[in-house]
Amino acid sequence: MLKVFIENEANSKIKTIFDEKNFIQLDTMEVSRAYPFPYGFIVNTTSYDGDNVDCFVLTKRELKKGEFVECEVIGLMEQFEFSWDHDKSETLEIDHNVIVKLKDEEIEFVDSQKSILKDFVLNVFNNVRRNKTKVGDFLPKEEALKYIEKNKDK
Repeated sequence: MLKVFIENEANSKIKTIFDEKNFIQLDTMEVSRAYPFPYGFIVNTTSYDGDNVDCFVLTKRELKKGEFVECEVIGLMEQFEFSWDHDKSETLEIDHNVIVKLKDEEIEFVDSQKSILKDFVLNVFNNVRRNKTKVGDFLPKEEALKYIEKNKDK
């Protein structure tokens, strides 16, 4: 089981920014698309970008920002962000999203949900970001578990 902290509620166009190590809300911003599913991070992890490992919670329940939930891993969505600095050199950042479900809920991860997630990730920051996002493959639970293990806080 994983402990997940909910940062952003489904159907909201407001992104809440937290100090992820202390669970303190720092700011909010409006984004281009409403979150299709609750979005948050896995507690006690640190990913490549210095933040906790990001995740989407596939659920039929309404989850509120600031809520902690117990989840099971379903899969992993590869996400890569490309940015350019002032001297025109390109930087690639891995920013994968783990896909989870609530521990007591039966959810299947189907192609329509994958399409929704891909569209969201590619367009959510159209109003503010200059860098480019690419979605790679959707990987199975085993690959997601390896990614989480690799990014667990020591």
